Amino acid sequence: MSNIRNYYAGGNTARGFYSLYDSSLSGLNRLFILKGGPGTGKSSLMKSLGEYWGSQGFELEYLHCSSDNDSVDGLIIPKLGVGLVDGTAPHVIEPKIPGVIEEYINLGAAWDSNRLVKNKDIIEDLTKKISDSFTKAYTTFEVALRIHDEWEEVYIDNIDFAKMNQLTEELTDEFFGDIYLRKTADVRHRFLGAATPKGPKDYIMNLTDDIKHRYYIKGRPGSGKSTMLKKLAAEAEERGIDVEVYHCGFDPHSLDMVICRELGFAIFDSTAPHEHYPERDGDTIIDVYEIAIKPGTDEKYAALIKDIKDRYQSKMKEATSYLEQAKKLHDELEAFYIEAMNFKVVDDLKDQIQTEIKNIASKLGY
Repeated sequence: MSNIRNYYAGGNTARGFYSLYDSSLSGLNRLFILKGGPGTGKSSLMKSLGEYWGSQGFELEYLHCSSDNDSVDGLIIPKLGVGLVDGTAPHVIEPKIPGVIEEYINLGAAWDSNRLVKNKDIIEDLTKKISDSFTKAYTTFEVALRIHDEWEEVYIDNIDFAKMNQLTEELTDEFFGDIYLRKTADVRHRFLGAATPKGPKDYIMNLTDDIKHRYYIKGRPGSGKSTMLKKLAAEAEERGIDVEVYHCGFDPHSLDMVICRELGFAIFDSTAPHEHYPERDGDTIIDVYEIAIKPGTDEKYAALIKDIKDRYQSKMKEATSYLEQAKKLHDELEAFYIEAMNFKVVDDLKDQIQTEIKNIASKLGY
């Protein structure tokens, strides 16, 4: 099987549903935008095509669904410049050059509308309840973010910014040295993880599996991890170095990881909820608490920190329960569409897409 990279292009965040699809899908020569309601087979279609092209030795990228742990919202075959994406709400994808690059695939052609109409009231009610559940989740995540800001303040008030700047400069020298490439950097914005109905999930280890040097940042909220990553990402782009910029699935205005595959390094926030530890040669811990936070801060503010942490975790748990509720309702909604579907039509559409992808591969010499 091929090397498969997993990540998210959209997420359930403290700032609502946040999309990075435009960046994730940019540069493709062919993009199939799948349209259709829940349960129409979009994820299964993409997984099936991915399984085939993976078995042919092609690298794949799966864009996972933050609202359904078992579904994917996108598939990219980089070498072929081909992608497929679920183009339904909340990540509606609008074609930029329709018919040339993007093509709509209407899976709604496979359903019996009469069957759906018979259940119109139930479908409308479920759709509204799902929307309400997501609204409650986003509102609760927003409250959790404000509590997290309190947590950050404790450490912001006790950080040595000069030491953090020095660390950033040292890492800049170590990573980039005198390297300046005479090209425009390819910058990709993604999510390494997401808040899901089953809690926080991340793909850090998958995304960095083939990276020689991995730097695990340990620290506390507000200790400057995201700011340092933003500076490193900007430096890479300025030097013409391709860079993958991974945003925080809770607060997309913050960063959690930067990867420069050309230079063989990845540096990421390795604190909860995506806590990992070195497991091989080339893995290094960077403890910003030890480096830049006033000694004894944890102990001095222990009671305050515990209160903040308890309130924060309570709200995160509550928000996750609303995502879980939305998923349960969505499963009920899917059942009505599955019952109304003729999946032979979906298989025919999949075969048409497969034929076109094979033609693209043939023209490229594969």
